[in-house]
Amino acid sequence: MMPAAFASPDKSPPAGGSQLLGPSVIDRGAPPIPDALPVLPLRDTVAFPDMVIPLVVGRESSVKLIDEILVRDKMLALVTQKDPDQETPAPEDIHEIGIVGLVMKMFKFPDDTLRILVQGIERVKIGDVVQQTPYLVAKIDVQKTPSHKSNESRALRKEMDRAFTRLIDLVPGVPDEFKIAALNIEDSGKLADFIAAHLNLNLAEKQSVLTAIDPVSRMRYLVELLARELEVAEIGSRIQGRIKDKMDKGRREQLLREQLKAIQQELGEEEGKDVELAELREKVEQRGLSEEARKEADKELARLERMNPMSPEYSVALTYLQWLTGLPWQVSTQDTLDIESARTILDEDHWGLEKPKERILEFIAVRKLKPQGRSPILCFAGPPGVGKTSLGKSIARALGRKFARMSLGGVRDEAEIRGHRRTYVGALPGKIIQLINRAESNNPLIMLDEVDKLGSDFRGDPSSALLEVLDPEQNISFVDHYLGVAFDLSPVLFIVTANILDAVPPALRDRFETIQLPGYSEEEKVQIAKRYLLPEQIENHGLKKNQLRLEQNTLRRLIREYTREAGVRSLERELAAVCRKVTVKIAAKNSAANVTITAAELPNYLGPPKLYSEQAERVSGPGVAVGLAWTPTGGDIMFIESARMPGSGKLILTGQLGEVMQESVRTALSLLRSMSDRLGIDPEIYEREDLHLHFPEGAIPKDGPSAGGAVAACLVSLFTETPTRSDTAVTGEITLRGKILPVGGIKEKVLAAKRAGIKRVLLPERNRNDVQEIPESYLKDLEIIYVKTVDDVLAGAFEKRPGSAAGPKRKRKASAADKRKKTARGGRAALRR
Repeated sequence: MMPAAFASPDKSPPAGGSQLLGPSVIDRGAPPIPDALPVLPLRDTVAFPDMVIPLVVGRESSVKLIDEILVRDKMLALVTQKDPDQETPAPEDIHEIGIVGLVMKMFKFPDDTLRILVQGIERVKIGDVVQQTPYLVAKIDVQKTPSHKSNESRALRKEMDRAFTRLIDLVPGVPDEFKIAALNIEDSGKLADFIAAHLNLNLAEKQSVLTAIDPVSRMRYLVELLARELEVAEIGSRIQGRIKDKMDKGRREQLLREQLKAIQQELGEEEGKDVELAELREKVEQRGLSEEARKEADKELARLERMNPMSPEYSVALTYLQWLTGLPWQVSTQDTLDIESARTILDEDHWGLEKPKERILEFIAVRKLKPQGRSPILCFAGPPGVGKTSLGKSIARALGRKFARMSLGGVRDEAEIRGHRRTYVGALPGKIIQLINRAESNNPLIMLDEVDKLGSDFRGDPSSALLEVLDPEQNISFVDHYLGVAFDLSPVLFIVTANILDAVPPALRDRFETIQLPGYSEEEKVQIAKRYLLPEQIENHGLKKNQLRLEQNTLRRLIREYTREAGVRSLERELAAVCRKVTVKIAAKNSAANVTITAAELPNYLGPPKLYSEQAERVSGPGVAVGLAWTPTGGDIMFIESARMPGSGKLILTGQLGEVMQESVRTALSLLRSMSDRLGIDPEIYEREDLHLHFPEGAIPKDGPSAGGAVAACLVSLFTETPTRSDTAVTGEITLRGKILPVGGIKEKVLAAKRAGIKRVLLPERNRNDVQEIPESYLKDLEIIYVKTVDDVLAGAFEKRPGSAAGPKRKRKASAADKRKKTARGGRAALRR
């Protein structure tokens, strides 16, 4: 087959004939060209001078034309039709420029068609029509080609030679006669005709070359056509090169694969793909998949069998099946339902925390009576360092379950919970399915830490995704996006931890059974340090059990003067610092001496005390009161300071107060103004003096409805110049009618008061039930006073209640308004007289 860049004749020459590819070898002594010649219309061919053209003649008129010229001079005019589909073209339906041809050979075929070889001689222009039937005869005008030897002609000839040679080199399978014939053509115009005759051009382009009588114009047009064909040929060559490379690589891989298969057969081994599929089929049979999962696994296995192991889809499907068959669909651990054994384990691992321990024992008892019962969703809420995560580990050990943990802090992508959709390479199941797969059990204890720190953005809302995981009504048929089939999460025991429950969405919080872990008392911290923290740090620092001993008073001083927190993390760090100092001392002396640290020696290891009891000093004067506050890290005491100065009755608040606390201050101030007479406060103070309330540690934002009672005590102390009791702290919100409202976080606040050395705490009466839930050990050496009204607060916050009985009112200067009122009263009295 002729290459695409070169033309291929539609009809082959007759048997025994030949197709010439170069200029004619006919003797130039041919008969002279007459003035009029028969015209043979050509359908889809453009004939060029000096070329041998094989033609098929089938029209009746054309066959008669050939028969008649063969008995005369054998000459005719070859002209291309404008419309190849026209059966009987008129003179206006053919082009004006054609060639004169000499019939060299003619063959007749049984189908009444003729095969002729025509030698092109000269370009001619068709003139007036002499005859139309039975065939067209017209006058002709021979178009002599002018000769040019200009620089442009020579440049065009060189460019034409270069482009044609390059084109022949790029197109494979071109006969050598093309190059030989082109090298033997000296005339540039004839060379242009030769190239145009053999290029794969359309009829219009070939006709344009034929119509260009001037050789320079002909070459200029042909150079443009050659540049186009050369660009197409170069692109095709690059494509063929890439295809060839891929085919060679494919053949090489196929050969290597066949060789590997032969080697494996010789060694008696199966092919890798067959081994993988056999293992997966075995897992599908043995892992106890659900009916839905079994159907999906069978479908993916059928797809894998049809896939090429080298395709990316194969690895995606293989990974999916490995995840699907690797899950513990029917594998579970046996729960340890011995209540006494579980109690012993929980007591060994944790001191205190009676309420969480009691709840776990209740769960074990219920599970013992009803093994198929649903697991609750427990939520341990409390400040950092109180043992929420470690308690989860102890519960797993007590139940005999596998433990898995996931931190939700900073999780913003919903796919982290529900999994990534299996639409791309690298997709994975969600963390819940990953934890179950890692635990190798369908009923592990999964701890979801820091649920209050979940985020959300354009990738979805993870808290909404957790609803399906943690809702007992929905997690029976939890569908991970990657797996696409339901997995039963109801046997899993989920435990959630949080510092602040307010940050958890209400819909999610509604699924939890919340257990508060407020913090530890001093006695509990001493026992925790003695039983757990100190032995662990001694072991971690390479010391022997008896090489370091801290007396109980030393631990108390460390807790009071170096740590003040709800949990025990700072305590653990300080104990680690003590162990490092002792390690250095023992290592420097290369001795195994035992070290006992007394309370007096503690600063030698930890430096000067970091904390000290300061309420006696800070509450030594009037205008100061001690309040109690709840924080995400536990409870804390809060000093409220006030001052008065000459002014116009402005209220100044500092200390990063939120809107709720600002409202509490204004409410307390308004209440005291209404009680000025009973408290012995000059009402004019509020108009001629400015009032400034400050909550120290101003860089820390403060807000919450529990400071009203303490603010009222602070203001009364300021206005009456009576100091409050330094050993007393107040909490509770206030109303304009003087009522004290209940507040939250009572246990945290009570523990904070005890840590700070407070002896008396004023609590709202309606919080009495909250106090009853606090263990007696927490309330030791602490007096709880319940208050209902602001009068109760003032009675408890002062040694002696301020008021008119406390002493005479301070004499005040008469203001201008008083003088004006007195003058007006005197004038009215004079008029009456």
